[in-house]
Amino acid sequence: MTDSELKTLKDNLWHAADVLRAGAHLAANKYGQPILGLIFLRYADILYKQHKAEIEAEYNKSKGTRAEKSIKDISIKHCGFYLPPEAYYTAINDAPDDANKATLVKKAMEAIERENEKMDGVLPKEVYGQLVPEEEPELLSNIMRIFMDIPENISVDLFGEIYEFFLGEFALQEGKDGGTFYTPATVVRYMVEVLQPQNGEKKILDPACGSGGMFVQAARFMHRHNKASDEVMKFRCYGVEKEPDTVKLAKMNLLLNNVRGEIVEANSFYSDPYNAVGNFDYVMANPPFNVDEVVYDKVKDDPRFNIYGVPKNKSKTAKKGSDKKETVPNANYLWISYFASSLNQTGKAALVMANSASDAGGSELEIRKKMIEEGIISQMVTLPSNMFSSVTLPATLWFFDKQKTQNPKKKDKILFIDARSIFTQVDRAHRKFSDEQIKNLGIITRLYDGDTQAFKDLVAEYTAALNAAPQTSDDKEVKTKAYWKSQIDWLKERFPNGTYNDVIGLCKAASIQGEDGIADQDYSLNAGRYVGVVIEDDGMTEEEFKAKMLGLNTELETLSKEAGALEAKIADNLKELFGE
Repeated sequence: MTDSELKTLKDNLWHAADVLRAGAHLAANKYGQPILGLIFLRYADILYKQHKAEIEAEYNKSKGTRAEKSIKDISIKHCGFYLPPEAYYTAINDAPDDANKATLVKKAMEAIERENEKMDGVLPKEVYGQLVPEEEPELLSNIMRIFMDIPENISVDLFGEIYEFFLGEFALQEGKDGGTFYTPATVVRYMVEVLQPQNGEKKILDPACGSGGMFVQAARFMHRHNKASDEVMKFRCYGVEKEPDTVKLAKMNLLLNNVRGEIVEANSFYSDPYNAVGNFDYVMANPPFNVDEVVYDKVKDDPRFNIYGVPKNKSKTAKKGSDKKETVPNANYLWISYFASSLNQTGKAALVMANSASDAGGSELEIRKKMIEEGIISQMVTLPSNMFSSVTLPATLWFFDKQKTQNPKKKDKILFIDARSIFTQVDRAHRKFSDEQIKNLGIITRLYDGDTQAFKDLVAEYTAALNAAPQTSDDKEVKTKAYWKSQIDWLKERFPNGTYNDVIGLCKAASIQGEDGIADQDYSLNAGRYVGVVIEDDGMTEEEFKAKMLGLNTELETLSKEAGALEAKIADNLKELFGE
């Protein structure tokens, strides 16, 4: 399936949500649950059919022998789950278009949960009764037929992309509330591009995992960069999420994307289900920002938080004789400390954080200073605004690398990247990174780490795409060639020697000490303080600039006079209107 065919399929499937919105008796924020459940049901049906022949062959081969296995056990081996006959999507789809179809879907979900312990309580069941309103009982059937358009030879990876696409669309529809369960895929892909997670028996933690997007993108990166799928399958994900409905989304997401791991429903501030300290190869997260109700006494002795220090108010928030307990002034640095303390000796982390944390003062400054001087912070990236559904202001990506603390050449330096001007506009209110923007930003890190071959390979990739564009005068083809030429130019203009160098307005490797170093900047981790600003040359001489400014000043004076005359006229009209 080509990219354009997949996009068309996604758009057509999204039409199902529009059909549902028009007729179902559901609240505005409840459309996602039944739709994602049907996507899962269709996925299970297709994947099971793809493996059915080999499942039955293995069953028949072992039948009657001492090595005999049940159909269920063999199915779990090949598919990761067992699909009972009453859960076959095509059979339910072929049933009459009446209210009984909701009952069939419910029974299918119950059967899957009954036969697969890890899915117990995960799938939506009761909601489908609201998709067969009395005035339109065929509504559920119409929606199910739309999902029959998913071809039965589709790959698992593409099915996972469809699920992620729907998660993203629902997040956009729900706005701020949707942003609590979904981090835009292109932001996560860039985080993974910097981390470069390796295959094998590795463990990744996300203590605020939402719908599991960090795990999915990390696994996809490893699949793309490793042909031995058995090595990827050794990779294990460990998530914590406090919202029950979001836990269900995450568990479905992992299963649809063939990602192994577990999701625990818990509050990460007060619960440590995986004994996190020093236990993980990777940590990735987009935690909730600026939480201010975490009880200080419950976290002050927790090693996840106090290795670098717990944020504390200058004066206690609880008054004497009051039942109100002292709280942490802002939990941002609880999260930051948690991620750093969870890494093993070779561990790496990437997290999304509010911009304000980069310059926070008081006890938070002391925590940040300790981390900087230890050398664990490897990179800071300021993102463009409007990349998230939940916040409009720019956020910052923090990257940790425990190996850097043992590297004398890198320990006292941090790579700063200001990516605020690098984005692709989706609509008036939302932005994303394009594939090439992710690669271009990622190559800065590769060059900083000394990987000059990665730069050559990327230039070669863009050059091949440029050469492959048809040699015609067609407007579309001309734009295609210009696009690939612009990507090559972007790289070569900034890194002409194919090695890392600081680029004004884009990137800077700053030292802790020295003039304009990190210490001189009060240990700020705001990239804008270090990379500088590009001053565009307008091409004017000093006299031309003076003449233009005088002309603008004259224009301003004229407009001011006209505004004064209009104000007087409006005042006269009002007096005349009201007879004053």
